[in-house]
Order: sequence, then C-alpha cells, then structure tokens
Amino acid sequence: MKKIFLTVATIGLLGTSVFAFDGGKKTERTVPVSYAVENQFDSEFSDAKDVAWTVTSNCQKATFTVDGVVMTAFYSLQNDFLGVTKDVNYSEVADKAKAEIADKYKGYAVGEVIKLETPDTDTNFDSTVYFVDLKNDASEVLVRVTPSASVYFFKQVK
Repeated sequence: MKKIFLTVATIGLLGTSVFAFDGGKKTERTVPVSYAVENQFDSEFSDAKDVAWTVTSNCQKATFTVDGVVMTAFYSLQNDFLGVTKDVNYSEVADKAKAEIADKYKGYAVGEVIKLETPDTDTNFDSTVYFVDLKNDASEVLVRVTPSASVYFFKQVK
C-alpha cells in the first residue's frame, strides 16, 4: 500500500511539475540531496551525464541525460526510489490507446508524452504508464495510458 501511495504521489508531482507553469515561483528547498539517494542514483544510472538535483517539499529528483535522452529520477524524502520519467514519441503509445484517445478526445492535439517507469515491487500497480498531454483551444487535459492500452482521464491542466 505504501508503494502505491508513493507512486501516486510521484504521478501527482509529474502532473503538476511537468505540465504546469509556475509563474516564476520556485518551490525548491535549499537542502542537499541525501547521501543515500546520490549513491543509489550513481549505482543505478552510472552512465548519466549533466545531472542536476532538485529537492522539493515532496521528493528529491535528478534530471540527467543518458545516450542523449533527458530523464528525471524521483526519490522520496525517505530515500526510496519512486520511478523515472522521460519524454517519448506518441508512436510508443499502443495503437488501441491512440484509437481510444482519437475517439474520446476529438479536436484535441497531442502534446507532450511522458513515460513513467516505477519499480515493479507491487503487482497491484502498473510499472510502466504513459501520460499524454492533449490540448485544444479551450482546454488541456492529461490522460494516463496503461500497458494494456486502457486510457484514463488523469488531470485537467487548463
């Protein structure tokens, strides 16, 4: 249950920090990243380049590059690895899900697509999901796509 809560918290962070404009306000704290997290990160992502750490009131995160791909790793304030995100092409989303999105969200254009991979220690939660940003003139929504190609409304962005 704790893992589900942490994963949902990460997804919430993803939805608010990746797709929302903060108006120039920073919510970052000036506390250092924990030593345990830095060691865990160095072990897991030994080929990471250009690592930039941020500590917020909810998590510790590292933004970095691996083989030219920008990724973000999230860790709890208790030093647990929560997951890693990266921007991907819409073509990575299953065709069945794309058809459902086209049907349910007529008139919306696909914006950013983010892949979230979480540790698969809890079998009650999908370890890989996609978040697709959809926009039209009046609104912007974020949908979650599961590995089984199910599409769920996640958040109203605008």
